[in-house]
Amino acid sequence: RAAANAGIAPFWRVIDHTKFGPASDSPSQSAAAPDDISPGDVLVIDRHAAHEIEMGKVSAAAGHLSFDFVDDAIAMALRPRAGAGRADPWHADAIVTAPISKEAWKRAGHGRYPGHTELLAERCGVDSAAMLFHAPADAATNRRELNVVLVTIHVPLMRVASLLSPVRIAGVIGLGAAAVRELGRDSGHGSPRVGVCGLNPHAGEHGLMGDEDERIIVPAIELARARGVDADGPFPADTIYNAALRGRFDLVVAMYHDQGLIPVKVLAWDRAVNVTLGLPIIRTSPDHGTAFDIADKNMADEGSMVSAIELAAQMARRKAARAL
Repeated sequence: RAAANAGIAPFWRVIDHTKFGPASDSPSQSAAAPDDISPGDVLVIDRHAAHEIEMGKVSAAAGHLSFDFVDDAIAMALRPRAGAGRADPWHADAIVTAPISKEAWKRAGHGRYPGHTELLAERCGVDSAAMLFHAPADAATNRRELNVVLVTIHVPLMRVASLLSPVRIAGVIGLGAAAVRELGRDSGHGSPRVGVCGLNPHAGEHGLMGDEDERIIVPAIELARARGVDADGPFPADTIYNAALRGRFDLVVAMYHDQGLIPVKVLAWDRAVNVTLGLPIIRTSPDHGTAFDIADKNMADEGSMVSAIELAAQMARRKAARAL
């Protein structure tokens, strides 16, 4: 529907959902792939109920479909790459998710998942996962690369302080540093320099504006350093991003969602990519939301989605090379 609206000729193959079976852990039990699939083919797995959805409207029906699409993708990524002497036709090397409506998921009965990240963590059997936002360097504006990782994700602001602990923060610092080291292997991030945001204004100003910075964040930084990470802080969140863009830090660690995402989206709305850390599979996504206000109007900027697909492909190639 969207392609027809945009005047784009079909370049994909449609496969009926009932003929594809990624849910089984055994490749021998998966549905047979069409014999004439070639590398580079784009396959669309069609759930027929999708044709009943009204564009740009929140509904339980849309929430069910959205959730099922993501669940299918996770199941494909978790399948073995090969088995029984042959490649698994339904294995996916990486997932690139489009934005979801959390309200639609809730209406469909999936409200216990605040977003993709929490569902991915549960399906992959990990205790926690982190969100890293990667904004590539921009030669046209002479802007440096910016990487931001979040300690807490989709939680109310009033709960953030209660969720922070030295162990949790240090764990996210380590995950973020390892990811930046991997992403930047071609640009020299051998030992990423990590700047950590404070929670309170002015990073607490020595307890005058809250004690969490010295009581929780400082021990977390010390723990990360003991684990070999070049981390420093806590720094006021209203100045740390300028320091990062001047080249002082390769990674900024933010304590909560908007503390990290406002600068990323202001600086690189059309190019930034979200990478989920701590999973056994690769998952990226654009940095924006559903934009229901422009749904079905052929107005969306594809830049962040293109960047997410390119980064996922790059990560998948490197993962495959390491497995050789």
